[in-house]
Amino acid sequence: MSRNLAETMPFSKLMGVRIVEADATRVTGELTVRADLCTAGGIMHGGAIMAFADALGAVGAFLNLPDGANGTTTIESKTNFLGAAPCGDTVTAIATPVSVGRRLSVWQTQITRSDGKAVALVTQTQMVL
Repeated sequence: MSRNLAETMPFSKLMGVRIVEADATRVTGELTVRADLCTAGGIMHGGAIMAFADALGAVGAFLNLPDGANGTTTIESKTNFLGAAPCGDTVTAIATPVSVGRRLSVWQTQITRSDGKAVALVTQTQMVL
Protein backbone atom coordinates (compact mmCIF):
# COMPACT_ATOMS: atom_id res chain seq x y z
CA MET A 1 0.00 0.00 0.00
CA SER A 2 2.62 2.60 1.02
CA ARG A 3 4.54 2.19 -2.24
CA ASN A 4 1.43 3.26 -4.15
CA LEU A 5 0.81 6.43 -2.13
CA ALA A 6 2.66 8.62 -4.67
CA GLU A 7 0.25 7.30 -7.31
CA THR A 8 -2.66 8.85 -5.37
CA MET A 9 -1.14 12.34 -5.70
CA PRO A 10 -1.57 13.44 -9.34
CA PHE A 11 1.27 15.99 -9.37
CA SER A 12 3.72 13.58 -7.72
CA LYS A 13 2.74 10.94 -10.27
CA LEU A 14 3.33 13.46 -13.08
CA MET A 15 6.77 14.26 -11.66
CA GLY A 16 7.66 10.57 -11.44
CA VAL A 17 8.02 10.31 -7.65
CA ARG A 18 8.63 6.73 -6.56
CA ILE A 19 8.11 5.68 -2.93
CA VAL A 20 10.77 3.09 -2.07
CA GLU A 21 9.70 2.48 1.53
CA ALA A 22 7.28 4.13 3.89
CA ASP A 23 6.15 3.76 7.45
CA ALA A 24 5.19 6.12 10.27
CA THR A 25 8.84 6.93 11.09
CA ARG A 26 10.55 7.16 7.68
CA VAL A 27 9.60 7.68 4.05
CA THR A 28 12.17 7.09 1.31
CA GLY A 29 11.61 8.09 -2.30
CA GLU A 30 13.44 8.45 -5.59
CA LEU A 31 13.04 10.75 -8.56
CA THR A 32 14.87 10.72 -11.87
CA VAL A 33 15.85 14.25 -12.87
CA ARG A 34 14.29 14.69 -16.31
CA ALA A 35 14.81 17.66 -18.63
CA ASP A 36 11.27 18.91 -17.94
CA LEU A 37 12.12 19.11 -14.20
CA CYS A 38 15.21 21.26 -14.84
CA THR A 39 16.21 24.87 -15.23
CA ALA A 40 17.74 26.15 -18.46
CA GLY A 41 21.13 25.10 -17.06
CA GLY A 42 20.19 21.41 -16.96
CA ILE A 43 19.91 21.15 -13.18
CA MET A 44 16.88 20.18 -11.12
CA HIS A 45 14.54 23.15 -10.62
CA GLY A 46 14.07 24.37 -7.05
CA GLY A 47 10.32 23.96 -7.34
CA ALA A 48 10.75 20.32 -8.33
CA ILE A 49 13.02 19.78 -5.33
CA MET A 50 10.44 21.33 -3.01
CA ALA A 51 7.55 19.37 -4.55
CA PHE A 52 9.49 16.09 -4.20
CA ALA A 53 10.14 16.75 -0.51
CA ASP A 54 6.55 17.88 0.04
CA ALA A 55 5.23 14.62 -1.37
CA LEU A 56 7.34 12.50 0.98
CA GLY A 57 6.43 14.59 4.03
CA ALA A 58 2.77 14.30 3.07
CA VAL A 59 3.04 10.52 2.87
CA GLY A 60 4.65 10.42 6.32
CA ALA A 61 1.96 12.66 7.77
CA PHE A 62 -0.74 10.52 6.16
CA LEU A 63 0.74 7.38 7.71
CA ASN A 64 0.48 9.06 11.13
CA LEU A 65 -3.12 10.27 10.83
CA PRO A 66 -5.28 9.75 13.91
CA ASP A 67 -8.56 7.86 13.59
CA GLY A 68 -11.27 9.96 12.01
CA ALA A 69 -8.93 12.37 10.21
CA ASN A 70 -9.67 13.20 6.57
CA GLY A 71 -6.12 13.86 5.36
CA THR A 72 -3.34 16.38 5.66
CA THR A 73 -2.23 19.62 4.06
CA THR A 74 1.08 21.44 4.06
CA ILE A 75 0.87 24.72 5.97
CA GLU A 76 4.57 25.66 5.99
CA SER A 77 7.71 24.63 4.14
CA LYS A 78 11.31 25.84 4.22
CA THR A 79 14.03 24.68 1.85
CA ASN A 80 17.79 25.01 2.13
CA PHE A 81 19.30 24.43 -1.31
CA LEU A 82 22.70 22.83 -0.79
CA GLY A 83 23.80 21.58 -4.20
CA ALA A 84 22.74 20.91 -7.78
CA ALA A 85 21.28 17.72 -9.20
CA PRO A 86 22.05 17.34 -12.92
CA CYS A 87 19.63 16.13 -15.55
CA GLY A 88 19.77 12.34 -15.81
CA ASP A 89 20.70 11.77 -12.18
CA THR A 90 18.42 10.03 -9.71
CA VAL A 91 17.88 11.85 -6.43
CA THR A 92 16.89 10.14 -3.20
CA ALA A 93 14.88 11.73 -0.42
CA ILE A 94 14.45 10.53 3.14
CA ALA A 95 11.70 12.16 5.20
CA THR A 96 11.61 11.69 8.97
CA PRO A 97 9.31 13.17 11.59
CA VAL A 98 10.61 15.90 13.87
CA SER A 99 7.33 15.99 15.81
CA VAL A 100 3.98 14.23 15.39
CA GLY A 101 0.99 15.56 17.29
CA ARG A 102 -2.78 15.33 17.09
CA ARG A 103 -3.17 18.41 14.83
CA LEU A 104 0.29 19.02 13.34
CA SER A 105 3.34 17.07 12.28
CA VAL A 106 6.72 18.45 11.27
CA TRP A 107 8.86 16.54 8.77
CA GLN A 108 12.45 16.99 7.69
CA THR A 109 13.50 15.69 4.28
CA GLN A 110 17.09 15.25 3.12
CA ILE A 111 17.60 15.03 -0.63
CA THR A 112 20.84 13.68 -2.09
CA ARG A 113 22.27 12.94 -5.52
CA SER A 114 23.26 9.44 -6.58
CA ASP A 115 26.86 10.19 -5.50
CA GLY A 116 25.63 10.99 -1.97
CA LYS A 117 26.16 14.77 -2.17
CA ALA A 118 23.48 16.93 -0.58
CA VAL A 119 20.93 18.69 -2.77
CA ALA A 120 18.52 20.12 -0.19
CA LEU A 121 17.20 19.99 3.33
CA VAL A 122 13.47 20.69 3.61
CA THR A 123 11.42 21.19 6.77
CA GLN A 124 7.65 21.23 6.45
CA THR A 125 4.64 21.35 8.71
CA GLN A 126 1.57 19.25 7.89
CA MET A 127 -1.85 19.98 9.40
CA VAL A 128 -4.33 17.19 10.07
CA LEU A 129 -7.69 17.76 8.37
